[in-house]
Amino acid sequence: MRLELGKIFIKDVQFGSETKVEQGVLYINKQALLDAVGGDTRLKSIEIDIAKPGEETRIMPVKDVIEPRVKVEGPGGIFPGVISKVDVVGSGRTHVLKGAAVVTAGKIVGFQEGIIDMSGPGADYTPFSKTLNVVILCTPVDNLQQHEHEQAVRMVGLKAATFIGEAGRNVTPDEVKVYETLPLLEGAKQYPGLPRVGYVYMLQTQGLMHDTYVYGVDAKRIVPTLIYPTEVMDGAILSGNCVSACDKNPTYNHLNNPIIEDLYERHGKDYNFVGVIITNENVTLADKERSSNWTAKLAEYLNLDAVIVSEEGFGNPDTDLMMNCKKLTAKGIKTVLVTDEYAGRDGASQSLADADKAADAVITGGNANEVILLPPMKKIIGYTEPADTIAGGFDGSLRPDGSIMAELQVITGATSEIGMNKLSATQY
Repeated sequence: MRLELGKIFIKDVQFGSETKVEQGVLYINKQALLDAVGGDTRLKSIEIDIAKPGEETRIMPVKDVIEPRVKVEGPGGIFPGVISKVDVVGSGRTHVLKGAAVVTAGKIVGFQEGIIDMSGPGADYTPFSKTLNVVILCTPVDNLQQHEHEQAVRMVGLKAATFIGEAGRNVTPDEVKVYETLPLLEGAKQYPGLPRVGYVYMLQTQGLMHDTYVYGVDAKRIVPTLIYPTEVMDGAILSGNCVSACDKNPTYNHLNNPIIEDLYERHGKDYNFVGVIITNENVTLADKERSSNWTAKLAEYLNLDAVIVSEEGFGNPDTDLMMNCKKLTAKGIKTVLVTDEYAGRDGASQSLADADKAADAVITGGNANEVILLPPMKKIIGYTEPADTIAGGFDGSLRPDGSIMAELQVITGATSEIGMNKLSATQY
């Protein structure tokens, strides 16, 4: 598959009389956007605000972050199986409003939503302090069940990103980048002398509100399968989960997965990037065994020399990670893991809930238990009260002056397990 990504660099976002991109500025008609995302009776109200880098603004609780995109050529549409009809994406041309993002926020859904600070020390830990954020603040009706609340907010975010993305349809991109993966046999002939490398992409699927969607299907209902990398870049995988903010993959991260980006960058130079195996993270032992068996089988079928495996979440999925590692390694496939750590606030505890001697090449996104003080902000989009109850917070996290003392868990994307962050660790 061959995908062209036309990047339209957004320098500013403002409200205006019409939704358009002009000289690098994204103008949004607020009422038209509200009309496009409204109508769900499960939501009492929807508000729209803008948060820009460097402002003394805090957004919380954050549910998802989505990059506005529009399909301009080729089959399918944006967010297939959810917003667009079910069709295979990953080819043709897609325009991206690079630098802009839709952030969904509002009343807390579960207990694992996050915080985005647009300035101060917290801003250094999240990539979304650098994006121009259109924040969609959703207030549910009373007594709405949590899974209904999550679905309603998820759909509002995807609709908003689709509406805004349309502004880039007829704009000439500032940059066009081409990504291509050939069919299996053709790809093998193209670089016969290079090692064959694949990517095992673990998706969060641990249960209710721990969901990831592939072409609109809850990934807990799939067995591991192959997918073109360009399908991921074109919106085939969407976040629907409420796991810890620090290491969940918002939809934005799926669209911009840096592991896929880097593999493409070195494709044909250092190795042959064969493709992506998507797999789920299960709860029962039998399901874990089944998925890890299939993952290793598919990697062997592709005749891979090496794989990169990325996790999403922590705790229970650590066992899925280790099962994948052991079975891939047993087949003679060199395996590198990408995860994060929960090593206690002093960094001295066991980092993962499971371990194996086969896991001898591990990249870490940092320790999510590290404590940080987030200073008060002049503007709050959302609600600060959940600071004491979201994952990483504790009694007294929210201080009288509006500052928040909490673990890095509370910051959206702080310890990204696909490497969309700055953190790592050094062994002394």
